[in-house]
Amino acid sequence: AAYVGMLRLGRMCAGSPGVLGARAALSRSWQGARLPAVRFLSARGGMETVPSSFTASAAAHSREVDHMAPLPAGGLSYVQGCTKNHLISKTVGRCLEATAQRVPEREALVVLHENVRLTFAQLKEEVDKAASGLLSIGLCKGDRLGMWGPNSYAWVLIQLATAQAGIILVSVNPAYQPTELEYVLKKVGCKALVFPKQFKTQQYYNILKQICPEVENAQPGALKSQRLPDLTTVISVDAPLPGTLLLDEVVAAGSTKQHLEQLQHIQQFLSCHDPINIQFTSGTTGSPKGATLSHYNIVNNSSILGERLKLHKKTPEQLRMILPSPLYHCLGSVGGTMMCLMYGATLILASPVFNGKKALEAISKERWGRFLPGTSCSPSLCDSGVIAGSPAPPELIRAIINKINMKDLVVAYGTTENSPVTFSNFPEDTVEQKAESVGRIMPHTEARIMNMEAGMLAELNTPGELCIRGYCVMLGYWGEPQKTEEAVDQDKWYRTGDIATMNEQGFCKIVGRSKDMIIRGGENIYPAELEDFFHTHPKVQEVQVVGVKDDRMGEEICACIRLKDGEETTVEEIKAFCKGKISHFKIPRYIVFVTNYPLTVSGKIQKFKLREQMERHLNL
Repeated sequence: AAYVGMLRLGRMCAGSPGVLGARAALSRSWQGARLPAVRFLSARGGMETVPSSFTASAAAHSREVDHMAPLPAGGLSYVQGCTKNHLISKTVGRCLEATAQRVPEREALVVLHENVRLTFAQLKEEVDKAASGLLSIGLCKGDRLGMWGPNSYAWVLIQLATAQAGIILVSVNPAYQPTELEYVLKKVGCKALVFPKQFKTQQYYNILKQICPEVENAQPGALKSQRLPDLTTVISVDAPLPGTLLLDEVVAAGSTKQHLEQLQHIQQFLSCHDPINIQFTSGTTGSPKGATLSHYNIVNNSSILGERLKLHKKTPEQLRMILPSPLYHCLGSVGGTMMCLMYGATLILASPVFNGKKALEAISKERWGRFLPGTSCSPSLCDSGVIAGSPAPPELIRAIINKINMKDLVVAYGTTENSPVTFSNFPEDTVEQKAESVGRIMPHTEARIMNMEAGMLAELNTPGELCIRGYCVMLGYWGEPQKTEEAVDQDKWYRTGDIATMNEQGFCKIVGRSKDMIIRGGENIYPAELEDFFHTHPKVQEVQVVGVKDDRMGEEICACIRLKDGEETTVEEIKAFCKGKISHFKIPRYIVFVTNYPLTVSGKIQKFKLREQMERHLNL
């Protein structure tokens, strides 16, 4: 458990329950709009301005991290992050260009399991060709492209190429089964989908065929699907498949002078406030929604997170980071790819999916090979990193810091809708401050804890619902303006759904969740989605899904099933029913057959009592 916590450069991505939406509306035609940034009042009462000439490299090298974050005032749970440094008004493509010009020969990307090593100059060249290639096959600014697969060179390439071309990347969970895949592709109207043929037992092409049988006989790039009417282009990463284009062919097509000139023309019309990424998250209900982030969101969040980690003070030899967390998660793509891009750091992918042994081997190889120790490495083990995603037991934090000597570990908190980080420790915080909190507010971000019953700010050290406001707040939920409005009030405060406290020093502690979402090892599990699924079983009358505590995963899924009269079944039969229909991480570890549920006086099921009953029943 200790080395898992030590090595994951954050499992925060999919976030905790909640939405950090700052825009009140979002429509399917939204990609053509110019959306103003959320800006904050400075400590002097004026508006912060963002000079167009401001560069990421200048930001990285001119900033000095404050050792003391702003403090809450008046005994109330409200705090505003420092605003002395300007936010950055640049697209991802412009940031990549600036870094490639500044450190062209520095290694940018190492993918050990694919034997890939690229400098920033080489990465920029490949990204340009891939972006140009996507435009050459008919994709346009604002089109949605789904990336579906485990960590790979292709994932990073597509992430940056879509941003370069103004195409919106849809991060698709690599474990998705047919129904889940169909839902997300239809929800945002994906025009293109990129994936490998298979990974382990996950047969991506065969899964797609189940919801899109037309692909086998389609002309590549001209797919017409009854169930997926928006999908026209399917791109295979690694194998020629019927009805698909090969990624290598797309990149080759983009290497011509004509298509590269087309890319340069398109880039003149890109804004840092354009949408760049859609990530699916629960939000305030159990139905997944497409949280939409802009260049402005992720460029600044990655820059500010790197500042908190003091990357601007690292030597070039130290700027090497191992990322074991998935790129389809928000922290993987922002705290991994983007933060390395902003600071000229080397991103090292050790394995397609999380593998603690491979991550340790990567530390050893990159430490003792032709590369010097980096951000994550000391001569023995790691000395810095980020732990986040699901609640980390204080004992684990203490063990990582004290037994592994990971003195610069920081604990961070955020949600996908917040791009994602809103709170984090400083590296110099004490062990107890790291073990007992998620740190202090990030710059250009406001936080307040509300007493929801009284409708007012909670006093310090008093639990309430955590709300966030700032540049980091998502643009909105794709195509769902009403749900966006439900999550974000008229003053642009986003309700996280997390119950938190704040102390006199501004340290925030997450003490619970107001919603039922389960976080299993960093994966968000939506009970309503699983309950709907189990109701399709012919023997099931009713089901309630709760999270129960688990020392290793944080929480495990427990399905409490009430069978129809006269029916009988087994745990094994229920689990077999799940396989191939829902992702492996959603299959409950515990299945308990019950005859009733704890109810309120009005007949509503009390899930917190059900959870307590199950933990006693399972001796947890």
